[in-house]
Amino acid sequence: MAANQAVALAGLLKDKLSTASRVLTSDAELAPYQQSCEGHFENTRLVVSIGQQQDILTVLQLASDYKNTQLPFSVHPISTGKNWGYSSARANDQHAVILDLSRLNRITCDDQKLGLFTVEPGVTQQDLRQYLNRHQLKFMVPVTGAGPSCSILGNALERGYGITPYTDHFAAVNSIRGYLADGTYFRSAVAELDYSKDDFIDKTYKYGLGPYLDGLWTQSNLAVISEISLRLKAEPEAFSAFYLQFANEHQFEQAQQIVFTILQKLEGIVGSVNIMDQRRVIAMMAPNPNGPAAHQVMSVQQVTRLAKDYDIPAWTIAGTLYGQKSVVKAARTEVKRFSAGHCSKIIFSDSLLINIGRKLLQLLPSGMLSKQRKMLSSLDGGIEIMRGYPNQVALPLAYWRNAQTEPAKNRMLNPAADGCGLLWYAPLVPMRGEAMRRFIGHVRAICPRYGIEPMITFTSLKHDTVDSTIPIVFNLADPDAVAQARACLDELVSEGLKQGWVPYRLNLAQQAALLDAKQPFWQISGKIKQALDPDNIISPGRYQPGY
Repeated sequence: MAANQAVALAGLLKDKLSTASRVLTSDAELAPYQQSCEGHFENTRLVVSIGQQQDILTVLQLASDYKNTQLPFSVHPISTGKNWGYSSARANDQHAVILDLSRLNRITCDDQKLGLFTVEPGVTQQDLRQYLNRHQLKFMVPVTGAGPSCSILGNALERGYGITPYTDHFAAVNSIRGYLADGTYFRSAVAELDYSKDDFIDKTYKYGLGPYLDGLWTQSNLAVISEISLRLKAEPEAFSAFYLQFANEHQFEQAQQIVFTILQKLEGIVGSVNIMDQRRVIAMMAPNPNGPAAHQVMSVQQVTRLAKDYDIPAWTIAGTLYGQKSVVKAARTEVKRFSAGHCSKIIFSDSLLINIGRKLLQLLPSGMLSKQRKMLSSLDGGIEIMRGYPNQVALPLAYWRNAQTEPAKNRMLNPAADGCGLLWYAPLVPMRGEAMRRFIGHVRAICPRYGIEPMITFTSLKHDTVDSTIPIVFNLADPDAVAQARACLDELVSEGLKQGWVPYRLNLAQQAALLDAKQPFWQISGKIKQALDPDNIISPGRYQPGY
């Protein structure tokens, strides 16, 4: 969008919008929307910060009215824009007006006994946690490692997941409401037929009546979503996180089989389970031994030394048990039985050893046992996440190759604003030892060729499928490192597709490169887009090749 167009359009929007919304045009106002972790610096000219839902309709109507004039523009809605590593707040259309919905942050408790809540786009993990605390409601926030400042609605619409009992966050969404490009406000057929005043059934029954449409609004550019209603998991009577350590690299197959058994046998009691390799855990615990500016992979010697210093095994399993005290106690016994004789160490979060360690460190001067303190702090941060309390324990990973900024705990971290380089490779892999071992070899062969640290996490979605989140961390201030990181991701994806490892989520550049408008699936999707948004007003190109 040219500067003169932005000025004219800003004036038009200011005239039409209510005083609750703001039109942002200055460099200072636009700066947060220019930032990303992917190495793309877009020249965003215009942002509308929405202050009331009715103004969404106003912007859409203007976009439609001016489509064939000298002031054409598209609309790119964001919830909080904290989509780090997946394009952040960036649009891929030069004529896009960013529609910032972060100030729409209302939370409604639809039923405090059943745990049904409605949230707007700007409601963050921390907002929901504070709301629950303030009203003394004992439910778990569907947290992610992205941190407290990230949107509940945005993560659900990206079909994100976490480690708490309702692992699949979209699965916990019962209803979605929003606006089509022509301004039509939509809700389910159940809501339209419900003549009562409480509008309750729509918010508790996911699939509604007639064709199920809510899935269309996820990972798409078909609508602007103004609210979702979701079910939260009640805080369990008992909780126990478990950590199984495997000292040797060749024990991965044993670790994988134990995870499979735990997920299959303890379904409904265990949440998601992670398997992390040594380099991934080191990046959580230790500073980069090569310095944050270096585009260099840790040597075997460095990994061995840090693993010894921080007592990090070749593979670590982390999982959680939830339920009644007697059930969790019995499940702990089963976890011990499944892993007996296979792992080098079993640690439970509520064990006597951990509790003694916490008390001991409280008594000692703060400067003593610094490594042990950091390990315990990381452990406690992970436990809080598992209990549904958002924190920043996972965010320092993004700063591992950031020479300008350190991830200080006393402030809200923002990897995009702080200049962190981060991309994600997140393919789905069968829960089979042979396939997962080949995938490990795939990552460890490709990443070092591009100077990228091969850090591997497997997160179980079900007992038959895992998602592997591979963080591609790089120095955003180094143009060569940026180019290497992108090339690394491209090869990981292209070679992985040949093995059937398809990412569950793509950034904007990947969507443009990989999605083929000629394929039947995208032809069908394109017909839906043409029917609902014929002028291509909402987020052109987002998960929709050709539109």
